[in-house]
Amino acid sequence: MQQEDHYDLITVIKQLQESAKETVEERIKAEALFTSIGDGAMVTDEKGRVTKVNKTALELLGFSRKELMGKWFPGAVVALNSEGEPIEAMERPLTLVFLSGKTVSQKARYVKKDGGQLPVYITVSPIVLEDKPIGAIEVFRDISREDEIDRLKSEFISTASHQLRTPLSAINTYANMLSGGFQGELTKGQEKYLNIIIKASARMNELISTLLDISRIEAGKISHNPEKIDILALINGIITEQKRMAEIKKIKITVQHKKNLPVVISDPLLLGEIYSNLISNAIKYTPKKGRVDIELKVSQNELIFSVKDTGYGIPAALHNRIFTKFFRAENAARHETTGTGLGLYLAWQIAEVLGGRLWFKSRENVGSTFYFALPIEADST
Repeated sequence: MQQEDHYDLITVIKQLQESAKETVEERIKAEALFTSIGDGAMVTDEKGRVTKVNKTALELLGFSRKELMGKWFPGAVVALNSEGEPIEAMERPLTLVFLSGKTVSQKARYVKKDGGQLPVYITVSPIVLEDKPIGAIEVFRDISREDEIDRLKSEFISTASHQLRTPLSAINTYANMLSGGFQGELTKGQEKYLNIIIKASARMNELISTLLDISRIEAGKISHNPEKIDILALINGIITEQKRMAEIKKIKITVQHKKNLPVVISDPLLLGEIYSNLISNAIKYTPKKGRVDIELKVSQNELIFSVKDTGYGIPAALHNRIFTKFFRAENAARHETTGTGLGLYLAWQIAEVLGGRLWFKSRENVGSTFYFALPIEADST
């Protein structure tokens, strides 16, 4: 019996040794993988203190390993937003991950040791053990080249749009003069083709205006002039402008709201641009005899505007691209060929300027609901 116990003990020891060996090997592999990550990477404990940092992160930021290890990362490395202002610790991805338990991504500019700024795309994921966060891993990528390319594209679009305005204005002016009979009476065929030219010219003018608006917003040059707004009057005015298109398609538009809506202080032109884009899209991408339901409600100091349609919907695989520049879902483009893919991108950009939130829910072949939440500011007068 003692002999058997002896053999069992030897077996257990051997198993423990093998297990320990495997654990060490796995640890070495994990360390090698972490070190070889081409982007900046670092690991923190549950309090946000750096426990591990790779060589790429140190090279990108200019810090030594000693200067970061054990330090609270949001305090050790300052992050700036697109306007060059420091991002509060509570708004940093690392903090948001601990609060939500979910992966968080964000664009920012890290301030390097020498004072320079590094544009980065950050992704932070929680490290969870037994359903409890015990730390986080952050990976950040240098997007300097992407930023420069985007800046050059924006400059080109802005310059080209300005240059197009002059010849387009001439086309529009002389086409309307011909249509008005300044050079004699037109035949029915001439009038038909001239109307096509005028409509195409108007669409081109709208596109140029949109591109210039986007260029100004991206350059941080958009003017924001807040004032008291009668929200219902603003929305009803937009519906009146869109009414003809809805009537042609026999689309029913409804508006629901409580009697006493709060006073809203915002920029009426910018706010109107968001509402107009969302309402016109709902009408445009809804088949004939469909519905567009608009609702206004208050929730947690926000005025939430929603527009629900019975349109073509957005395929689930394309949801993450819907607010990007020049993007149009293929299923919608098949039915409506005149869109530019800029309206929702512009609305998204303006929403950020106004401090609001824009999101949506959609099912293909069922319809979409777009929401815009605007903070309600206290009326100080």
